[in-house]
Amino acid sequence: MATTNNVTELILLGFSPNQDVQKTISVMFLLMYTAIVLGNGLIVVTIMGNKGPTSPMYFFLGYLSFVEICYCSVTAPKLILDSFIERKIISLKGCITQIFFLHFFGGTEIFLLTVMAYDRYVAICKPLHYTVIMNRRACGLLVGAAWGGGLLHSVGQTFLISQLPFCGPKVLDHYFCDVHPVLKLACSDTFLIGVLIITNGGCISVISFTVLLASYVVILHALSTQTSEVRRTALSTCASHVAVVGLFFIPCSFVYMRPCVTLPADKIVAVFYTVVTPLLNPIIYSFRNAEVKNAMRRLIGRKVIW
Repeated sequence: MATTNNVTELILLGFSPNQDVQKTISVMFLLMYTAIVLGNGLIVVTIMGNKGPTSPMYFFLGYLSFVEICYCSVTAPKLILDSFIERKIISLKGCITQIFFLHFFGGTEIFLLTVMAYDRYVAICKPLHYTVIMNRRACGLLVGAAWGGGLLHSVGQTFLISQLPFCGPKVLDHYFCDVHPVLKLACSDTFLIGVLIITNGGCISVISFTVLLASYVVILHALSTQTSEVRRTALSTCASHVAVVGLFFIPCSFVYMRPCVTLPADKIVAVFYTVVTPLLNPIIYSFRNAEVKNAMRRLIGRKVIW
């Protein structure tokens, strides 16, 4: 395989060649990105504050909200800034860096969602041992494992892409750098690397989805013997988690668990897991939760008094 790169920068096509349409889309992204940072940031501050909710579920939720902010920040700011620039370019090194952080935070989010499913399993199926099993040290180790898993996944994807030579064309039909559209620009045989990329992402998705599915099968079985009030409370919490998992996993699976080809719908699908899920997370998972809302009111009340 040749290792000489004649390409030092790539041109991003964005959503549309029409500048007016691109600017309209950028304004929408700016509004959504602002809402993501404010909504998820408020959750992080509330949960990590001294008087925020203290159960392991909220501990994981705080980290999930932080990851959502970071994940969206990998792609949205550049799209917004590019609307003011006629020639939308990104250096090859910058492109590979964007891929690294995109998969780092995306992989971490997948593992955090899996950890949160395990937390719900322990809370519902082993309530008497919940505080012992999900102690502070165990929660810290699980969060560390999620970050570590995301890092390993990202390093694997980035390493594979960085081995490819790029000698033209240099036009990327997307609004950010990702493995499939970048792979399409390589001027060498990419079959083997494409298989390894799918295997990397696919294994993580399949394993995480299997753990999630197993957790909820056991949870539903355990709830069948509980009272209607207990079932209603537990299912309300689980439904929020399932909604977030669905919004993130379904579009991700569409993009990453198929042969390395690009489709016209990829840009629209990517919006769901890079912007829509982080935007809806505070609404689905937090603002409808009485304990989180009360903690937010206390936090805002203290700020007003100060």
